[in-house]
Amino acid sequence: MNNKTRTITLSALFSALCVVSLYIASVLPTGQLGITALASLFVAAAVVETGLGSGVSVFIISSALSVLMVPVKTAPFLYVMFFGYYPVVKNLVERIGRIALQWLGKLIIFNASLTLAFFALKELFIAFTSRSYGNALLYIAGNAVFILFDFGYSKVILFYMERIHKRK
Repeated sequence: MNNKTRTITLSALFSALCVVSLYIASVLPTGQLGITALASLFVAAAVVETGLGSGVSVFIISSALSVLMVPVKTAPFLYVMFFGYYPVVKNLVERIGRIALQWLGKLIIFNASLTLAFFALKELFIAFTSRSYGNALLYIAGNAVFILFDFGYSKVILFYMERIHKRK
């Protein structure tokens, strides 16, 4: 199979797996956040296997299809707002040589996404943020969880690269 055919095939496969994961996340009563994060691993696999452009196309295709096909829009919303494009951003930011600048870039992207989600879903957060400390607590807790997520995400990608990607 030539390289272009392989890229198109893997992009289609990873896009389909993302949409299926997001569909499962939308119909299950629990675990929606975790399954949505799992769906983003298919974008990361596309980046590892065929490059950054393929990862971007998997994100765009799976985002469009999930918004159209998934019945409950919470999982596609989370995917579009952060999880779907994060593997691409992570790959780009981690090319920066200094660790401090990498973390600064990641935290800026996360906080921008959180702020955008906050304004998009303001009614959902109103009870929590009506207190004077609510916004600060939201960002502090969100950043702490994001840092843990990034560490775990890096470990899963490393596992994929060492155990699956290396074997071909």
